[in-house]
Amino acid sequence: MPSLPLPWPFSSPSPPSPPPPDPPKPTSAPEPAPSTLPASLSSNLPTELSSNLSQLSSNLEEISFHITHSLSSLPPHLILFTGLTLGVLSTTTSTFLYNRYFKRIRSSDWVLPSVFARKRWVKGVVTSVGDADNFRLYHTPAFGWRWPLKFRRVPSKARVLVNNTLHIRLAGVDAPEASHFGRPAQPYSKESLAWLKSKIEGKTVYCQLIKRDQYGRIIANVTLPHFLPTLSKGKCLSMEMITAGWVTTYTSAGAEYGKWGREEFERVEGEAKAARRGMWKDGTELESPAEYKKRYANGASSSTDVEKGEVGEKKSPKPKMSGFWFRFSRMFGSKS
Repeated sequence: MPSLPLPWPFSSPSPPSPPPPDPPKPTSAPEPAPSTLPASLSSNLPTELSSNLSQLSSNLEEISFHITHSLSSLPPHLILFTGLTLGVLSTTTSTFLYNRYFKRIRSSDWVLPSVFARKRWVKGVVTSVGDADNFRLYHTPAFGWRWPLKFRRVPSKARVLVNNTLHIRLAGVDAPEASHFGRPAQPYSKESLAWLKSKIEGKTVYCQLIKRDQYGRIIANVTLPHFLPTLSKGKCLSMEMITAGWVTTYTSAGAEYGKWGREEFERVEGEAKAARRGMWKDGTELESPAEYKKRYANGASSSTDVEKGEVGEKKSPKPKMSGFWFRFSRMFGSKS
């Protein structure tokens, strides 16, 4: 039976097939960010850079040519003299800078008269305090002794420090005498020593080297470090100690007081006495260190006489015999 056409436009009752999917679009690279340079400069950048480099190279060659031409036109002896002069100046400057800022002064014997003439300031670490008016200083020039640039260190062993420190004597003050050579200690000598140790032992101080005393010590104006070590020096240690009442003003011949002067030292000492500070707390009628030393110096002759008497009781050394008598005594067993 022939099929009859249907009244709708489809030839089959099945639904139409879906359309084929669109082919995937090829992914494109991200667009570069727009340049912030002007269009003309952006396009000509490689060319401009190459041109500048070429111009710089040309200028350097021209300068080199002019220098070579100028030197070749000079007499050879003048070139030699100029080179030697520059070498001497360079060596002299380097030596001066090294000696002034980098060379370490090992001991008191290394301090030259020129250092005293300039009253040079040095920086160092106090390694020990022997008496209440002197101490040992390890010179630490230039830099490298502190963090963050610490690459040098202060030795701590006594056998290393024995010949590597400066013996510093405080200028302008006299402390109570400790017990020496069989002499009794003065009152408050221990307290004065303890005060000085608490202030400077193991710490950095600045010393202005003035001169050498009769005992080989270096008399110096000593200042404590400023709050910021890189700035100017801080307070005078001698003035601080006399203000605290632990020393007296040194008035013997050759005394040094720095920029403060003797009058200022004596004025501060008077204030300490009036305020009953330090060793003046029980009154001002104390034997000063100068009086103490003078008393024992005057009594030294009698003590020396006693020592001579003791020595006189000992047998005097026998005179040396000549070679003949020596052989003769040995031959006959003489004991003389």
